[in-house]
Amino acid sequence: MQSSLIGKIEKAKRYSQELERITFNEFSVQFRGENDIHVTGYRDGGWHCSCHFFASWGICSHTMALEKILVNMLPEEALSTRFEAAL
Repeated sequence: MQSSLIGKIEKAKRYSQELERITFNEFSVQFRGENDIHVTGYRDGGWHCSCHFFASWGICSHTMALEKILVNMLPEEALSTRFEAAL
């Protein structure tokens, strides 16, 4: 194996342990809820979800779950401070 590739593998291992290096700007996932599969994600500085609750409230269990999972990798504006006590 080339020494340059070995260095990249070692760096990747180190980076994978340093989650503070990562900030999501945009992503989309399929979220398997209890009743349906929803398209949930973050783009243009805000959350989106295809569930009916999100359409009314602008937040839902799917977006809040992703916030909890990705808290250290999200920009500050992605965090829903108004629901922090509930999380």
